[in-house]
Amino acid sequence: MGCALIPETLHQPQFHNPLPQLHRVAVLPFFNQSENPYVDPDLVAERYIHELQTIPGFEVVPLGFAKNVMAASGIRGDTRGDFRKLARLMQVDAVVVGSVTEYDPYYPPRMGLAVDWYAASECFHPIPPGYGLPWGSAEEEYIPDEIVQEAEFALARAQLATQTPRPPEQGTGESSDDEDATDPDSDTPEAIPPPSFPGQTAQSLAVDVPSSAKRALAYASGSASPPSDFPLPPSDFRLPTSDFSLLPPDWPDPSGFVPDAPQPAPPACRPQDGPVLTHVRVYDAADGDFTASLQHWYRFRVDGRGGDWRGVLQRSDDFVRFCCYQHITSMLASRGGAGKTRVVYQWPLSR
Repeated sequence: MGCALIPETLHQPQFHNPLPQLHRVAVLPFFNQSENPYVDPDLVAERYIHELQTIPGFEVVPLGFAKNVMAASGIRGDTRGDFRKLARLMQVDAVVVGSVTEYDPYYPPRMGLAVDWYAASECFHPIPPGYGLPWGSAEEEYIPDEIVQEAEFALARAQLATQTPRPPEQGTGESSDDEDATDPDSDTPEAIPPPSFPGQTAQSLAVDVPSSAKRALAYASGSASPPSDFPLPPSDFRLPTSDFSLLPPDWPDPSGFVPDAPQPAPPACRPQDGPVLTHVRVYDAADGDFTASLQHWYRFRVDGRGGDWRGVLQRSDDFVRFCCYQHITSMLASRGGAGKTRVVYQWPLSR
C-alpha cells in the first residue's frame, strides 16, 4: 500500500506553431493514392484538422468551408497555382494538400501520409527539417538524433542539387540548337535559379533562435570566428573547403538553418511555386517505436470506453487520428515546434 502513495511521474510532450506567418490554415480534402479503395479521404482530412487545431498557434478553417469555396469557385485543386488561388480566396496563410499513400486497417494496421503545405505568398521558400533549431548552442545535444540526420540529409540534397548537371534546354528554356542558349558570353541569366536554402534568402519564415547559435553557424560557414561561449557545431556540418570563392551562388550551408535577421525594408521577392513544408511518413503498428509512442500518447487521453492502447489499433478512426497526430508533431518538432514537456503526476487506479 505504501507504493500507492507515490505517484508516477510522466512527461507529456508539448508542441506549438514555430512559424507565425503560417497561422490561419485551410486543409483541403485528402487524395487517396493507396491501393485500398475504401479509404475515406474526407475522414482523414477531418482527423488531420482536429489534431492540427489542438496545436497552439494554429487557426484551422472547417473542411466544409474549404469544400464550399472549391465548389463555388470551380477550382479543383489539381495544380500548384490552384492551391495559392484557393488560399487567397479563403483568406488563409496556407493550404494543406494531403494524400493517403498506403492504408491497411487489418492488424497490424499501416498508414502512409504525404502532406504538402502551400503558402498563399509565392515569396515564401521551403523550410527544411532542422530550420530554427539551436545548432551550436548548449541545447544542441538535446536535438533528437533522427532530426539531426533528417536535417543533414536535407542540407546534403540542397548542396548536391547545385552540382547536378542540367541539360542545355533546362538552363535557358531554349533548345540546344539555339546559339544564344549555349553562348558563355551571353548576358541572359538562367531561367532556372540555383536551388535555395532558407538561410540564403530573406523570404524565410521567422523563428526565434538564440544569437549564440547564429554565431556558431556563422563560424561553420566560414564567415566568422568561433564563438567562445558555446562548443562548435559537429564536424560534419563544416564545409569541405576553405576557398568559398569556388562555391556556386546561393551555396546551401549550415547557416541556412538560422533565420535571417530583421531587415529595414522587406526584401525583394523571389517567387517559387513549390510547397513550403513537405512531410512524408509511413506508420506501421508492427514497429516497436510506433507502438511505444502510441502507449505514451494514450496515457494522456481520457477514454470512457475502457481498455488500453491496444484498442486504438483495433479502431480505424482512432488509428487514423494517432497517425495524423504523429505526422503533424514530427513535422513541427523538426522545425523548432517542440517545447518543454509538461510534468504530470499519475497515481495508480488501485490507490
